[in-house]
This record gives sequence, structure tokens and C-alpha cells, in this order.
Amino acid sequence: MNNLAIKQNRVENVLLSLKRFDYLTRSQLQVLHDLKGVRNTNRFLQSMSKYLSSYRHGLEKVYYLNKTGRDQVGCEVVRKKTPQVQHFLLRNQLWIHLKRPSSWENEVKIKATENMYIICDAKYERKGVLKFVEVDVSQKMIVNKRKIDKYKKIQEMSGVRFELLWITELEGRKSRLEELMKDMPGQVYTLNEIK
Repeated sequence: MNNLAIKQNRVENVLLSLKRFDYLTRSQLQVLHDLKGVRNTNRFLQSMSKYLSSYRHGLEKVYYLNKTGRDQVGCEVVRKKTPQVQHFLLRNQLWIHLKRPSSWENEVKIKATENMYIICDAKYERKGVLKFVEVDVSQKMIVNKRKIDKYKKIQEMSGVRFELLWITELEGRKSRLEELMKDMPGQVYTLNEIK
């Protein structure tokens, strides 16, 4: 494969990652696509500017598909700059940290009955065990408690055993979430643990 074909393949792969994960930071793209150093990654992403939109979020740029990029990979979901971007970025960072499970799906409806369901932030399976992911970006703990109670009820009603994983950016919330989950198998991660 010549250099041009390699670059085109890499461009296509970056576009497909953004189609699947909506928003990715420069460092997430760098890791996912083995783009070597920061300068090389920035140069490569700049060369893709006809397909990408970006904006600064904290210390990093966040990338997402513009109209040309969506057309290139057949993506129908339109993304824009959003204050909720941290939710997407935390979920994506957890996926990377968990060694990129291939069965990973975002925003999945989990049903126990017609009227008893929850939409998890992500779902995947590892070694025959279902795992549901919830992202906590400074929402009220009462909301998190309701979600955990609902997962417990779904597990009880369905008889399906699963684990519940949380990712939070706030260190102080880890112990509170662990306490709320005390009777449920799972784990709570903080952003600092998985960077």
C-alpha cells in the first residue's frame, strides 16, 4: 500500500470513529488511530478539515463530523457544538480504557417489561456477562439513585444478571455511587483513573 492509500484509509477510519462515537478529542483520536505525537496528530486532523468541525473544550479540541464528513461515511446524525459534550467524551474514554469492546453500543433501551425500561448510556458484553454503562456529569445524586433502583428492579424482574458500570469526572462522587450500588455487581470509575 502506498502512502496516499494509507492516508486515505486512515482518513476513512477517523471518519468512521466519529460516526460511531459522535465526539472525540484530539488525544482520543491520537490513541485510537495510532497517530503518534501531538504535532503529527494536529497536522493530520488539520488536513481533514473539509470533513470535520471542531471547537475547544477545556484544554483540548473536540472533533465531530460536518456535512461533508457525514456524507462521506453515510452518517445521518447531525452533531453540533453542545454543552453536553463531556457526557460523550467520558463514555468514549471508558470505552478506550476497557480495551475497546467490539460489542459496545451507545444509548440502548433495556426492557424488563413493556412499561419497565431504561436507556443506558452504553452496553457491551465481556466473557458472557452483560455490562451497562452510565455516565455521571454532575447530575443530582437523587437522579443517579433512581437509575440504580431502576436497574435493580429490571434485574429482579427479568432475572438477567448484569453488571452496572459508572464513569464520573468528580472524585467525591465515586464513594457515593459505590454506596448506592452496594447490592449490585459493578464498578465506578473516575476520569482520573482511566485517562
